[in-house]
Amino acid sequence: MHYVAVIDKDADSAYGVRFPEVPGCFSAAGTFAEILPNSIEALSLFFEGTQPAPPQGIESVRKQVADDMASGAVLMMIPYVRDRKRIVRVNLSLEKGFVDTLDEAARMRGMTRSAFVKKAATREILDPA
Repeated sequence: MHYVAVIDKDADSAYGVRFPEVPGCFSAAGTFAEILPNSIEALSLFFEGTQPAPPQGIESVRKQVADDMASGAVLMMIPYVRDRKRIVRVNLSLEKGFVDTLDEAARMRGMTRSAFVKKAATREILDPA
C-alpha cells in the first residue's frame, strides 16, 4: 500500500512532506535523501495501533494539490511499512557461495546475517532505482 506525499521546500527551509490522503500526517527532511525514510516512519507512527486509511490514488491527490504543484511542489509515492514489532523466522534459498559471502560481509560490519539482510533489503525498498 502506497500513499501520495506532497513535497515542497522554501529556499531556506527543510523539505516539508504532507499526505493529503492522511490528514494530520506530515514529515520533514533536511536533505532530499531523507524524505523517503522519514516519510515511511511518519506513516508507520501515524497508523500505529489503527487501521490505515485506504489510499485515494495519485490522480485524486494530483487534482487536490494542482495549485501546489504549479508552485513547485512535487509528488512522491511512499510505501506504508507496518511496524509489527514481532520477529518472524523466514526461510531463504540461496547459493552456498553467496551465503558465505553474505556472512563474511555481515561479520565485517559486526552484524548478524539477519540484521545484514534486513538492512540491505530496507535500502533496496527505499531506493529501488
